[in-house]
Amino acid sequence: SCKVFFAKDPLKIVRAQGQYMFDEKGEKYLDCINNVAHVGHSHPHVIKAATKQMELLNTNSRFLHDNLVQYAQRLTATLPEKLSVCYFVNSGSEANDLALRLARQYHGHQDVITLE
Repeated sequence: SCKVFFAKDPLKIVRAQGQYMFDEKGEKYLDCINNVAHVGHSHPHVIKAATKQMELLNTNSRFLHDNLVQYAQRLTATLPEKLSVCYFVNSGSEANDLALRLARQYHGHQDVITLE
């Protein structure tokens, strides 16, 4: 059930900079599918912030930390009042799974409609 994006001539990406990815031959590709379009690959400010954070603490959100609460407060302050709860998850798949479980719990229904 898993497919490679490029069944014929798959790309072997070895590095990325800004909005571009480069294959093993040095060929440049515009990255339109990875989740970096808003800042780009290897962005110096992101690298600096990530390095600073990893020097202090490198973990996920399963442990309590003031920064999680502060981030949630800053985020919800930009949203309508009804959207006042944050769930921090690791990926889109986890977000979808959580949304389905919450909807099933709330409504008591098990049916789901998806579009391809």
